[in-house]
Amino acid sequence: MPRSRINGNFIDKTFSVVANILLRIIPTTSGEKEAFTYYRDGMSAQSEGNYAEALQNYYEAMRLEIDPYDRSYILYNIGLIHTSNGEHTKALEYYFRALERNPFLPQALNNMAVICHYRGEQAIRQGDSEIAEAWFDQAAEYWKQAIALTPGNYIEAQNWLKITRRFE
Repeated sequence: MPRSRINGNFIDKTFSVVANILLRIIPTTSGEKEAFTYYRDGMSAQSEGNYAEALQNYYEAMRLEIDPYDRSYILYNIGLIHTSNGEHTKALEYYFRALERNPFLPQALNNMAVICHYRGEQAIRQGDSEIAEAWFDQAAEYWKQAIALTPGNYIEAQNWLKITRRFE
């Protein structure tokens, strides 16, 4: 039974009903509909912390989905799972792949910046200030790109950029 049929909370059920109606109304191929079903089930599993199940659904959605824009969101969500699991190198890879298909994903840029900033802090704890600065500079570049796409967002990042004199 698809996950979308077993979700227990009201919001998931409502989303599933609306999504099913849209899938019937909007002219799409059966492959696109199936890809969306896997994507939706992946999001549901991910929201419940079932990352292995979510990844299986996302990989299946990637196999079926042909639209680059839609694929970018699948890749982004795979990156989120790897970030949550502390697999930062894998996460960065998926965020890059998402941005290749959709360069207007400020959330991917923000997450990449957060990972770089975290690595900079790790380098400081290890006593390597040169490596730390390189990571912080990379974080700054990603945050600048994210802020350029959505100027009203990422206020903490904007403050960090100003405090560290990295904001131009």
